[in-house]
Amino acid sequence: MTAQSGAAFLLKITDGAATPTFNTVAGLRTTQMSIAGQAVTITTKDSAGWRDLLSGAGARTISVSAAGVFMGSAAETRIRDNALGGVIDTYQLSFEDGSKMQGRFLVQKLEYSGDYNSERSYTIQLESSGPVVSV
Repeated sequence: MTAQSGAAFLLKITDGAATPTFNTVAGLRTTQMSIAGQAVTITTKDSAGWRDLLSGAGARTISVSAAGVFMGSAAETRIRDNALGGVIDTYQLSFEDGSKMQGRFLVQKLEYSGDYNSERSYTIQLESSGPVVSV
């Protein structure tokens, strides 16, 4: 496997159409994804002192965080509206090798900041709701 550019790790949001188009969230400088799975322990006295886990059980989640410069794009407006309304929407993560992951996410946190002599920036935190699949 070859190294991949972080600049090609993109966060996209649906436009909401019946046949959706995914728009790249503009101005992002960093994007991070975390996959977590809840362990379900099935350890018994027969486990000889070792923990046993149940395969395929427990809740799996994906968290996405990103930070960048505010560009005033339609994608940023949709994210802000989703955050204000508590709306779960469809997002897509794309990678340099052409692979993509897609699922529904809730905007858990959206923060804006800016100094008087610098750009306006923002950070977002997304939490998955339901399955996230490779597309």
